[in-house]
Amino acid sequence: MENIAQPQSSFMKLCRKLSPKRKDSAADRQHIKNVDHDKNRGTEAVFAYMDANKDGRISPDELQKSFMTLGEQLSDEEAEAAVRLSDTDGDGMLDFEEFAQLIKGDDKCSEEEKKMELKEAFKMYIAEGEECITPRSLKIMLKKLGESRTTDDCRVMIRAFDLNDDGVLSFDEFALMMR
Repeated sequence: MENIAQPQSSFMKLCRKLSPKRKDSAADRQHIKNVDHDKNRGTEAVFAYMDANKDGRISPDELQKSFMTLGEQLSDEEAEAAVRLSDTDGDGMLDFEEFAQLIKGDDKCSEEEKKMELKEAFKMYIAEGEECITPRSLKIMLKKLGESRTTDDCRVMIRAFDLNDDGVLSFDEFALMMR
């Protein structure tokens, strides 16, 4: 499945906001398409990481174990509820589409809940003792997710959303990137 950015998508608006002086050229549209594709590949990498037995579906047990490897606790009941709420075909497992919808989140969440979720996600990408996402910390997290990238690749990824050009992503820059 490949997500193709629509002209009025939130991601397009963000890219325009980050580059207000540039025209919406074919090169810009291709760049946005590539970034959108990378975002989908990231979701696919997380799905593959959580799908321990590689059957194309994530069970509540696999979901729970994945959270444990990331240092988070998820009770049996929470794992089963997460799967049950997102399991549209009723097989008791999450296929990729259902997982992607779960990751996307519930649009009914309050702004405060969304901010708390973003903070938790942000914490996963920062190294201990740091307050921002560095190329090194991004590389480490991507490796945990099964995505092997060089430090230079991570610098390029960060640069795309680094509003103040300090070479790292603050929480606010991360939050803008995730919209």
